[in-house]
Amino acid sequence: MSLAVLHADEHLAVVDKPPGRIVVPGRGTPEVTVREEAEAILGPLWVVHRLDRGTSGALLLARSAPVHRSLCALFEKHAVSKRYLALVRGAVATDLRIDVPVAAGRKGRMRAGVGLPGARPSTTFVRPLVSFGAVATLVEAFPASGRTHQVRVHLAHAGHPLLVDPDYGEDPPWTVPVGGARLSRTPLHAASLEFLHPVSGLPMRVEAPIPEDMSAVLAALRAGQPSNSG
Repeated sequence: MSLAVLHADEHLAVVDKPPGRIVVPGRGTPEVTVREEAEAILGPLWVVHRLDRGTSGALLLARSAPVHRSLCALFEKHAVSKRYLALVRGAVATDLRIDVPVAAGRKGRMRAGVGLPGARPSTTFVRPLVSFGAVATLVEAFPASGRTHQVRVHLAHAGHPLLVDPDYGEDPPWTVPVGGARLSRTPLHAASLEFLHPVSGLPMRVEAPIPEDMSAVLAALRAGQPSNSG
């Protein structure tokens, strides 16, 4: 399947990153990155932010160095609103404000907690959308800061790790109790980005459709619920 371009103008582009793909080159076996595939469609691009390999969704790219600097400045000022969808363990009954510092740990993992050496202030707002009893909840997550793995580590700290997360929860796969649909990656999806266009100044909102694997699990979870459930 070719890479989906969600928005493109002469200054920037937003693509729909598939799960399981890396944004920029990493260590180990060489593989085609999302940026390289996007460049084959759009020409030279600069990466503004990153999404983890397992995470899907809206990825913002600049089409020139000056625009790249402007967009990076928006992220540094927390002037970009990021909305994630996540499938987490357990029942999330109310909105959550997770206001816990995040620090680097070992082997690229992060830690959340007060008093950790090198910890930086971090806040994530979480809103439950659909509950599937004690099994799982579909939530929205809005990170107000931009720490590495912030949404994942904050959800785990709050007692609701992603249904699959080898770093902060359980290894894959995860299977729906009724219906057999399976997850083989972290069910975290960058659903939308909102920001002011760095050139025109106009407000922008770009949305990415939920990917097939998460949709299949949601459908199976809904099918296993009583008819009067959400």
